[in-house]
Amino acid sequence: MRTVTAHLFHSVDGVVESPNLWQFDQFDDELGQAMGAAIAKVGTVLLGRVSYQEWASYWPNAADDDPFAAFINPVEKLVVSRTLTGDLEWQNARLLEGDLLTTIAAMRNDDGGDIAVNGSISVVRQLLFAGLLDALTLTTHPVVAGSGRRLFEPGDPQTRLTLLDSSTTSKGNTIAVYGPRR
Repeated sequence: MRTVTAHLFHSVDGVVESPNLWQFDQFDDELGQAMGAAIAKVGTVLLGRVSYQEWASYWPNAADDDPFAAFINPVEKLVVSRTLTGDLEWQNARLLEGDLLTTIAAMRNDDGGDIAVNGSISVVRQLLFAGLLDALTLTTHPVVAGSGRRLFEPGDPQTRLTLLDSSTTSKGNTIAVYGPRR
């Protein structure tokens, strides 16, 4: 059985959108090691349309020695979109066919590595509220972003989680892994 995971960078004020604007000076070796351990388990990456378009314009051209580029370029990528059509140009990327929740529920029963969502706020929310997300990792950087989308919105259903693991890095990043309370 495959595990469905999500990892989001998070500011102290709850912003998860466009972390590239506020978090790179907070990276440290411990965070790199944690990210490396997480991606080593991944067999499929789920991306929403916006994340796909942003990443597909950057990562295929990234330096070959970048550890994330070495992971993300060859890995299977499923893109969740209501507007994209046809074949996708990025290596091993294809549109997810059918309903997201039905497809992921079926994929969980297959063999293979973790199914991971990185970024893609709307995809994370759908999987979490449908009970299909096994682990939600929030890496909170010690910065107030000030503006941007948050993972949770007023009116969201109450969803109880269990803390599975947590650590703090030398630069003050807090890595918290939550799972569904069963």
